Amino acid sequence: MSSRLQRWALMIAVVGGQPIAAFANDWGMGASNAGIPPSSVFSPISTPAYEINTVAFFVVSITVAIFVIVAGLLAYCVVRFRLRAGDDGREPPQIYGSNTIEFAWTTVPVLIVLVLLLVTARTIYAVQAHPHPPGAIGVRVIAHQWWWEFRYPEIGVVTANELHVPLSDPKNPTPTFLDLESADVAHSFWVPRLAGKTDVIPNRRNSMWIDPHVAGTYLGQCAEFCGAEHAMMLLRVIVESRTDFDRWVAVQKQPPTLDASAAHGRQIFESTACVNCHTVVGTDANGRFGPDLTHLMSRETIGAGIAMNTRDHLRLWVNDPNLMKPGALMPAMNLDDKDLDDVVAYLATLH
Repeated sequence: MSSRLQRWALMIAVVGGQPIAAFANDWGMGASNAGIPPSSVFSPISTPAYEINTVAFFVVSITVAIFVIVAGLLAYCVVRFRLRAGDDGREPPQIYGSNTIEFAWTTVPVLIVLVLLLVTARTIYAVQAHPHPPGAIGVRVIAHQWWWEFRYPEIGVVTANELHVPLSDPKNPTPTFLDLESADVAHSFWVPRLAGKTDVIPNRRNSMWIDPHVAGTYLGQCAEFCGAEHAMMLLRVIVESRTDFDRWVAVQKQPPTLDASAAHGRQIFESTACVNCHTVVGTDANGRFGPDLTHLMSRETIGAGIAMNTRDHLRLWVNDPNLMKPGALMPAMNLDDKDLDDVVAYLATLH
């Protein structure tokens, strides 16, 4: 092998080997997601998703009916007017023009399109023009490359990648309204079982709402290509009873508990570039480029759903995020083993 080919082979191994190594390990997400129902648009548990599912089935029903009629007529003609033994091969009589047929194949499609237009318009209005009732939760959703920021301005809570919302009783709905913004490029917010896709665009605020009727965890993702790690820009929506939601809010509003045993780790955290990107209430860290870490360990995952939030995974992530999520914008901290262990020990206290 020539030296040039050797250099190319080495470059491919270095550049391509890192993503392959990252995807060779699911960091515990496979087992975790296996316990969560699939994100199917055909299993709606929120009013906007129900509305979309209903109109989708209506459209499919009409198109299936059209297919059956057209295919049936075609099959009838193929069988009825097939070449038979004894035919003399002459062309059959050609009949041109039929006002009845022409009126039918013009009027029926127009009526079908009109019905589809009215049904779609009604669905759009039902989803987009929903009133804001008392007791509704408001959340500001900010999309970043490649993670989600969730701010609850009315209750003073900030978190990332895991959206907590209260269960909505169909008899007394308490919807959650989401204001969607982007900090960089175009994204799309999509949790299939809760609502349809909504674009998240820079310098524009789009809105949507959900009112989940079944408690549980629901998976979502960015549905608009937004860069190298678009496929790993995941999110979870945790739907819980109002009591559990209020309890979660109360915990999130408290500052993290200071642990004297993690003092050295906190000192290292505050003396590195971590404070420029992350926020931890009660410390000098007040960055906005990365997720708020005040209650980091209360989350199930890290890296926007790339790995389960365990101490071992956290250590790998802090040491070099690109080993787990190639293309991540967070730089490797290049700490020695002792400092790395101390920083992770400090982060592990942020419940």
